[in-house]
Amino acid sequence: MRTIMIIACRELRSFFDSLLAYIMLIAFLGFTGFFTWLFGNGDVFFRGEASMDAFFGVAYWTLFFFIPALTMRLVAEERNSGTIELVLTKPVSDMQFVWGKFLSVFFLICISLALTLPYYITIASIGPIDHGAAWTGYIGTLLMSAAYISIGVFASSLSSNQIVSFLLALLIGIFFHLLFGMIARNFTGTLGNVINWFSISGHYQSITRGVIDTKDLIFFFSVIFLGLFGAEAVLVRRNLSSNH
Repeated sequence: MRTIMIIACRELRSFFDSLLAYIMLIAFLGFTGFFTWLFGNGDVFFRGEASMDAFFGVAYWTLFFFIPALTMRLVAEERNSGTIELVLTKPVSDMQFVWGKFLSVFFLICISLALTLPYYITIASIGPIDHGAAWTGYIGTLLMSAAYISIGVFASSLSSNQIVSFLLALLIGIFFHLLFGMIARNFTGTLGNVINWFSISGHYQSITRGVIDTKDLIFFFSVIFLGLFGAEAVLVRRNLSSNH
């Protein structure tokens, strides 16, 4: 665990050293703040109710695009520069390397969401807010983010080109974000339910409404596990190929 945290903290520092973290934080707070408080028929004042629904709706789309931009360099940059060989020749396993990279972005998302707590405090001061739904909304946003981070880490492990990694993460993510839900509407019964189970939207909305269901947790943890397991498998295969 100590090795994983060292990798995660090193990578997190690199985000702030390169200004990427500051740009992401400012953009995230700007987008969510604008659409939560000021924009059109979805903001808090138009709704006339003390609710975090507007924020979570904006975060759902904002993080979908921001996370691939954060993850695209995690493994791809190391592969392109050749430093991945130096890292993995040290007493660092592929699993520790992958988890360290994953947690670095997860910690950055946690910081981003922590900076939005004034939204919650302000809305709670305006009127009676459903505190349970607000906190489960944050949990759902963290789970959704973790799922997309794992997909991003996997995509980054497949290519040494950061742009390719970004596009791959978006392509895989769009199936979970949009396409599975759209396809499920064309089917009824068991098949429709099975396809819809792969849609992040349904699981995310369920949690942000204040209901934490076991099937939603299983879904998110399954995506996280598969994404990180896939990234580790790619690195293991690459290491075996380079040793022959």
